Amino acid sequence: MKKIKTKIFCDIAELKQIRKFDKKKIVKGFTTNPSLMKSAGAKDYKKYSKEILKICPNKPVSLEVFADDYTNMKNQALKINTWGKNVYVKIPVSNSKGVFMGKLIKELNNLNIKLNITAVYSSAQTKKILKLLNKKSKVIISIFAGRAGDTGKDPIPEFKKSISLSKKFKNVEILWASVREPYNFIQAKQLGCHIITVPPATIEKIENFGKSFDKLTKETVKAFYSDAKSAGFKI
Repeated sequence: MKKIKTKIFCDIAELKQIRKFDKKKIVKGFTTNPSLMKSAGAKDYKKYSKEILKICPNKPVSLEVFADDYTNMKNQALKINTWGKNVYVKIPVSNSKGVFMGKLIKELNNLNIKLNITAVYSSAQTKKILKLLNKKSKVIISIFAGRAGDTGKDPIPEFKKSISLSKKFKNVEILWASVREPYNFIQAKQLGCHIITVPPATIEKIENFGKSFDKLTKETVKAFYSDAKSAGFKI
């Protein structure tokens, strides 16, 4: 089996940043969510989303539903899907009450709507999702590594199992979400994740990979020296 090349998506909703990072060859797509949209100052969700798609008409862009019940989530998903050929409709694996959105995922998948199933944390959830999918319509399964790690849980075994389970589906990609540091990109590559979605500042650090330990030592000590000098410290 040929080795998976892990794609980098940019996790952002701010228009100026999307314009900047869309020009980078390293960035193969974009992911957003309602929290990022709010932080970016979006007031009209549809209008703002279309601005994003105007800037980025070719690379995949994930846009999320924000309703919390089956009927309204489906209505939002069908509308979002019409906004662009490069749109992936983000559907949470469960709603805020913990109800599995399997019926909706299956229906949208059978309508050949590209999906990004989000807020996934376990291989058990991945397994439930895969049971519903056909083997042609494109699906991304986003597993939240950083948030799992924040609670003291190791996400790596869940990725390994999820990637193994998804191997029978050529239309399914596993995405490493909620990055905490640039090294997560190396981890995602080693695991064979298809995608990792990364905030802009971390992408810029990934672009600078390759410094030697000696160079890092010099840069670190220079920073300490410079700060002590500018502060006027004396002993």
